[in-house]
Amino acid sequence: MNPINGIQIPTISPNQGIGQGIGQGIGGAESARDSTPFKDFLIESMREVNTMQQDADAAVEKLVTGDDVTPAEVLTAVQKADIAFRLMIEVRNKMVAAYEEVKNIRV
Repeated sequence: MNPINGIQIPTISPNQGIGQGIGQGIGGAESARDSTPFKDFLIESMREVNTMQQDADAAVEKLVTGDDVTPAEVLTAVQKADIAFRLMIEVRNKMVAAYEEVKNIRV
């Protein structure tokens, strides 16, 4: 965990999915051994977000059709998908902002 302004924030290495490897820092010995291209990391993360959204849709459908699922399970799946999607949007926004900043650098 990296402390930022007194808040403990978990970190992951670029070769791990969301929620895996909590507590391992980016750029540590592990990422030096297993270097996965950043593009592949982003694509895999988007696939995971898509899977979470599909799972949430399936849970809502099961609840509506009367299958054996509790409202708490449905709410958890929907919230998980929502948080993952919001995180993905924020990463995209930061990448676009970084691109704009590099684009505006005078050489």
